Amino acid sequence: MAVDLSLSPATLRMLVQKGRAAAATIEDGFEDGRDREIEFDTDTLQDSHAHDGLAEEESEDLSSEELIELIEDLNVDEAAEVVAIVWIGRGDFDASDFEQAVEEARDRAVGSTAKYLSGMPLFADHLEAGLDALEL
Repeated sequence: MAVDLSLSPATLRMLVQKGRAAAATIEDGFEDGRDREIEFDTDTLQDSHAHDGLAEEESEDLSSEELIELIEDLNVDEAAEVVAIVWIGRGDFDASDFEQAVEEARDRAVGSTAKYLSGMPLFADHLEAGLDALEL
């Protein structure tokens, strides 16, 4: 199915890679299955904490920030196309309904597209499936 995109398939594949890297960073933080079981002894922290800044900050993986920046740099048409491709990959639309999906994405765009897409748990998988469905 031939569709006319504002973004190149190579750029879209790069978004898939960034999405996968960002998802891997998030998953690494929850490896042990204790993702929300953090407890702090506030008395001990207040008495013994003498940290003046972020000098001991761990090196952080900037993958999710890079993904968000890439998406934020898209213009309205490009962002609508990415959302439409994700929706096709998720099964919300058929590949033959690409133009309708793009229009719907434009109409529904209210908040940050970057937050919407980067917050989607299977963003990279859906984007890749959409690209495959559109034969890109």
